[in-house]
Parts: sequence; structure tokens; C-alpha cells
Amino acid sequence: MGKIVVDRNNILRASMTLLKGVNTLPAVNSMYSAQVALLWNEALLQAIRTSKPTVTIVARALAIVHTCMYDAWSAYNLQASSTCCSTRLRRPEHEHTQANKEEAISYAAYWALQDLFPEQELQFRTLMCRLGYSTLNQASNTSTPAGIGNLMARMVLDFRHHDGSNQLGDMQPGAYADYTSYQPVNTPDQISDPNSWQPLRVPGTDQSITVQKCVTPHWGRVRPFSLAHGSQFRPAVPPATIYNQRYSMQANQLLDISANLTDKQKTIVEYWQDGPSNEQLPGHWFVIARYVVRRDLYNLDSTIKLFFILGNALLDASIVCWDTKRAYNSERPITAIHYLYAGRSVLAWGGPHQGSGLINGSDWRPYQMDNSITPSTPEYCSEHSAFSVASASILNFFTRSDYFGGAYTRQAGSSAIEPGTTPKTDITLRWKTFSEAASEAGSSRLYAGTHFEQGDITGRVLGREIGKLVWQRAQRYINGSI
Repeated sequence: MGKIVVDRNNILRASMTLLKGVNTLPAVNSMYSAQVALLWNEALLQAIRTSKPTVTIVARALAIVHTCMYDAWSAYNLQASSTCCSTRLRRPEHEHTQANKEEAISYAAYWALQDLFPEQELQFRTLMCRLGYSTLNQASNTSTPAGIGNLMARMVLDFRHHDGSNQLGDMQPGAYADYTSYQPVNTPDQISDPNSWQPLRVPGTDQSITVQKCVTPHWGRVRPFSLAHGSQFRPAVPPATIYNQRYSMQANQLLDISANLTDKQKTIVEYWQDGPSNEQLPGHWFVIARYVVRRDLYNLDSTIKLFFILGNALLDASIVCWDTKRAYNSERPITAIHYLYAGRSVLAWGGPHQGSGLINGSDWRPYQMDNSITPSTPEYCSEHSAFSVASASILNFFTRSDYFGGAYTRQAGSSAIEPGTTPKTDITLRWKTFSEAASEAGSSRLYAGTHFEQGDITGRVLGREIGKLVWQRAQRYINGSI
């Protein structure tokens, strides 16, 4: 099937969504060379918004799709090495054209997305058609861009199908199902061990009540990008337990925050919750990366490299964070506060539109929606902190500056938790630096009441270490020294 002649600029204008999470920038003609990378990234983010996978699966999907795109692109670069091929499939320099790069990248992205989100294959096929490519071309002929893209995607996917995530359900029935036989110590009705994670009863969208199931407790065993294994950065300092004073001190700190929540803090909670358009926190950092691409007018080469590094930093952060969660299996704040203050009055936020007042300690709740009252994983450590600091580190390294310059405005009364009344006036969040944004993301979980300060700080430390290591390894691929 011959290639269809299309106006790529029109596709970009029609398909690129506004960056709702940060200040939007006008489309700039000189940035159009990055459009294919942005279009496939947006297709991935939209697939996440539609299917709503767990945050760990989101991080892995971002890494896989952008690694496939990077590997396909590497064949058309004088230095870069692919991550999946022991021999360099570098094409002659005269073939290093924009058109060939775009075609190879598109085929790689299409097959990766089709593998990860098969129920949305029609959307990906439609984008291929609009770009002028045929999905019937499944050849692996390395003399053609389509063949390069097909081959690179297949090699990355073959590797990741056996990376410990259990995507295929061949280790335990069910895609991404736990194969480690994790069982919580506590039940929704009884706290047998106040130091351990407790599943909660949460209402569903259909008014049914379900019991939380721990999200991907096996994730610490997934093969990382830059680490030897998931426990490489496991913190030696354990979380506070009921047997030391810090346990009650951290609980009291959250009660104090809860009783004095401001409209700005509530806005911060909701902004960093799961992305401006529900792309989950890892996807949220790609929304920010897209802003940087437009702000700095990155071309295709730079965009592919940035997305490749950022995606793998998020994957490694998810693996290290979940290894820590499983190793310590620590209680969430809601369990600690219910245990410490059952039958006693506490001053705290009383629920949507209730303001602050005296409530029974066993009725305390985080500033969250009813159907997501607290995440269904152990507390220690904060995934928000680890994801955000790792991402901010990569953006800092890549742009050679910590400057961000982003902003977000929430309109009065637009809260999802307290609609109509919160915030009372428009509130604008501003971040001068990436580090400032990452710090706010970590603090947002204290305002939400879903993490303790120790979990936040530890997550930040892990995120910083992961960012450095991923950056170093990625540079070895990009400069061909690996």
C-alpha cells in the first residue's frame, strides 16, 4: 500500500490537546518537527485516561512506548545505540531523514500501544492512517523505516513480556496479577496490627461497596531500566511504628493539617491527585514535559530522547517505591488515626462541605473523594514524591536548568471533592522551578492525609537517586558508549 500524502501540520493542530495542567503556549511552526512524537505521546496519554490502569502499569506503559520509539529512532542517528539489540542496526547517513525517522517511530509506537492497550487498537490504527502509514505492513526488513519500527517494537515487547510485571498473566492468571501471594494482616473491620496496611471498604460508582485490593504488590520484582534490582535503593530506615513516639507525632501532624486546610492546599491536593485530565501522576509529568517541548521548541530528536529518559525514570521509580512498600507493608494515616483516636474527639476536616470541627477519631478521613479515600497500597514510601523528584531531576538534567515557569489556575467552585464551594475564588499555582513543582507534589499527599512526612521525605530521596542513575544509563545509550 502506497503512502498517503497528508498535511502533517493540520493533523498537529487538530490532534494536539491543550496542556490543561500548565500554562498553554501557542503552536509555533518551528516546533512542528516534533509533532509525530507529540501525537503518539498524546495517543498514549489518552489511552491511559480511557482505560484508567493503576499507576504502576501507567509508568511501565510510558517507558515501553517511548523506549520503542527511541530504539526505532536510534537506527537513524550517528551515535545512538538501541536498548534491545546487541548489533547496531544503524542505517546509512543519507537515510537519516525526518520522514524516515517519523515512519520508524510511528510503527514502533503503534505496535507498542496495540500490545499494551489492545481494546483501543482502532484509535491507534486511525492515527496511523491519518499519518499515511499502513498497519498491514508488518515486515521486519531492516532496510525500511517500517521494518525498523516493527522489529524494534517486537524486541522491546518480547523483553518486557517477561520482565516480572505479569502483563500476559502467564505467572498468575490475569494481566498484571500478583504472583507473590500477598495477603494483608488487617481487615476492613479490624486493625490487628496498627503497623500494617489495612484494606478499606470504598463505594463504587454504582453505589456498590468494594474492599480494596493491594495494587500490584509484586511490582518490586519488575526488571528496572537502570538498576540491578528493585531493592537496590530500599531504605534502611524503617517507617515509624506504634512502639515509638514518631508514630503518634506524625498522626497528630496530619490532624493539624486536616483541621486547618486552606483553599490553596485543597487545590494543590486535587491538582496533583491523578493528573489534570486523569492521566495519573506519571502521565502528569509527561504533560509537563510536553509543555517543555513547546516552550523550548524541541525538534524530533530532542523530544524522542527526553521522553525516553523520562519514561524509564518513572518506571524505575515505580519499581523501587513498590519494593519499599512491600518490604515494610506500613499502615496508611487513616489506619493510624483510627487506631489511636477511636472513641475520642479530634479536631479535623469533617468531610465535603462540612468544614473543620470536632469529630470521632474513628470517623476521620483524608481530603479525598469517597471512592478513592486512600490509595490501596502500603504507605511507606510516597509514590508521588518518588515519581515527582525523579521526573524533576530528568527535566533539570535535560534542559540544563531547574527553571520551569509553569502555572495552573483552578476556577472558583470547581473542586471535585467540594464542588460549588471550593475554592471560594480562583486560585493559581505557580512553579518557578521543576524542583518546586516536585516538592509541592510530595507535600500534596500530606495535605490530602494519605502519606506521612517520613514517607514523603524518603520518596524524595529515592526519586533523586533514581533520576541520577537513569540519566547516566540513558546517556550511554544516546552517545553509543554502552
